This record gives sequence, structure tokens and C-alpha cells, in this order.
Amino acid sequence: MIYRPGRIFLSVPHMGGHEKNYALKAIEDNWVTTAGPNLAGFEHDICQHTNARHAVALSSGTAALHLALQVVGVKPGDEVLCSTFTFVASANPILYLGATPVFVESEPETWNMSPEALHEAITDRLRLGKRPAAIMLVHLYGMPAKMKEIMNIAEEHGIPVVEDAAEALGSRYSGHQVGTFGRVGVFSFNGNKIITTSGGGALISEEEQLVEQARFLSTQAKDPAPYYQHSQMGYNYRMSNISAGIGRGQMEVLEKRMKQRRDIFQVYRQQLGHIEGLEFVAEPKACFANRWLTTVLLPDPHTPESIRLALEEENIETRALWKPMHLQPLFEHHPYVGNNLSGRLFERGLCLPSGSSLTEEDLDKVVKHLKRLLEPS
Repeated sequence: MIYRPGRIFLSVPHMGGHEKNYALKAIEDNWVTTAGPNLAGFEHDICQHTNARHAVALSSGTAALHLALQVVGVKPGDEVLCSTFTFVASANPILYLGATPVFVESEPETWNMSPEALHEAITDRLRLGKRPAAIMLVHLYGMPAKMKEIMNIAEEHGIPVVEDAAEALGSRYSGHQVGTFGRVGVFSFNGNKIITTSGGGALISEEEQLVEQARFLSTQAKDPAPYYQHSQMGYNYRMSNISAGIGRGQMEVLEKRMKQRRDIFQVYRQQLGHIEGLEFVAEPKACFANRWLTTVLLPDPHTPESIRLALEEENIETRALWKPMHLQPLFEHHPYVGNNLSGRLFERGLCLPSGSSLTEEDLDKVVKHLKRLLEPS
């Protein structure tokens, strides 16, 4: 992130006003640690909003994904079916556990894991005598995946589902918060997300045992003894009480932040939708997207990099879509099932400034320059 006066950023933190009250109370009461009332309160707030039964607040979304995979039983040598069109944080925790990611291609409506490719991947792995230990699907840019079809496939084969809803707090499928369909769901509260704790994440589940196991592992797996005794390896993954206080204030404005981001999407679509070849992702039936980031597919002959650089000259930050995992050097030798749809999307796609703190003037400036760059002369 480049800081310059007057810069229009892609997505930045947006405080609601009460965050400092929770954080200052923690300081005044000396709860400046990874324990305290804000943690319990924030976890309660997450459960209230998502209708999940149980939640644990953690130091990052990546930590939450790591623990999610571990508590559903992924072990060294296992294979995990993973969305290929995502940020690397979805796939890295699979490696942390000594398991192997098998990347599954997207479908064109939501850009999320294709049920058809998932079925093909499971069939292929079973034919090779390799039963997948879990499915790690991503709700990309806040757009819900096709959960009915995916869960039907997962249940048919008895494979646990972990939902990476890092970008999708507030997004719903058939009226239910994404992250509540699989055995475990994960959110991120990184500084660029729809709400933030400055850095942090959460793991949710209907199964108390899974959440309590994650909580235990997140605090160095200390056995219930009057001294420091450890029977298994743990991690330092618990969120701080101060960060949780920021999260409590942010949860109060989540609905407002979603509306603001959805309104920004509508402005872009209304102002730019007439440009031939420019494509937006619509909400399929049953999907409600938080529109964390507005994304577009650019018309020929424009490329994401050419438009990004041109907007950078105007002090406007944009970003290419995620480069798919099966095209990353880190994963070039890992199995992949699909037709490279995500690779083609990557070649055409751009993320536009979408932060809820964007002013009308900022948004008008972005739209003006996009029209200048994309409209035929």
C-alpha cells in the first residue's frame, strides 16, 4: 500500500466511533493480553450476527484456517481439495499440516469452486486410491459459492467442508450466513476487510467440540494442570483483548458497511455498464454478496496491468484479481482439476476501489478516469 496525499485506496479500515471505547476500557482495566471480556463479547457478537453456535477469535484468518483443517482431522500425507481461485492464505495452511492441496477450478457465475469440477476431482482422487480428507472452498470477493450443490457432493462422499469466508462476513446463501454450511467456517478481520480488528480472524462451528479444540490449540495446548504441561503441539494464535475490542465496535457498523459497499458496486455498474465488453459479476439466485471488492472483467484490448498503471498515475489504487494457485510457482507440481477458467479471469480482471469510506468525490474521480480509459474514442 503506497501512501500519498489525496490517494484513493482499494480498501482501508473504516472506524465506526465506538471502537476506542472498548479498547480504552481494556487498557484501563489492564486487560492487555490474550484474555479478557472483549474476547468473550466479540465471540458472542460473531455468533449473534452469523447464527453460529460457537466462535473463537484468533490472531488472523490464516491461523483460523490452519486450526480449522486440523480440527476436522487433516493430517500429514492427506489431500485437501482447495479452490484454486483465491489468495495464497487459503492454501498455505494445507502445507503447514504436511498435507497436499488438490486445486479445483471455478465456475463462471460466482467465480467460486465449481461443483462439477469438485465432483470430477473427488472421482479422480478415489480412482487413484486417495480419499480427500477435506474440502476447502472460498467465497471469493464476498460472493457466496454454490453451497447447495457443493454440500450435496461433500455429504455424498462423507468429506468435511471448511468454508474460507475470509472475504465474506455478512454474505448470505439462501438467507444463511456463509461459513455456517460446512463443519467449520473462517472469517478474516485484516485491515482491508469489510470490518477489521487491525489484524485477526475467527473460527465458527455448530460443533462445540471443534471450537473448543481450536481454542485449546490456539493457546499453546496447555493441559488442565496446575503447572505448564503439554501433551500435544499448540500455537500462539489467540486474538488480543484490545483487538477484540476494536472488533466489537466494528460489529456495530457491519450492516452499514455492507450497504455502503453494495452501493459502491451499484454506482460502478450504473456508470460503466454501458461500456462494451466490460463485465460485472451479478448475484445468482439465492446469493447475497457483501461486495467486499467490486471486480470487473476488462474489454479487449485493455489489460489489468495497463489500466492499473494508468490509474496509478492518477493516484488511484487498483489490483489485479488473485492469481490462481495452480499457476503459482509454489504449487506448480500439485494436482489440479479444471479448464483454467480462473487463469482467463486473472488475465482480464481488476479490483476497483471499494472501501466504505470512499467519498462521492473519490468515486466520481475513479469513474471518470475509467470512462476515459475504457470508452472508445
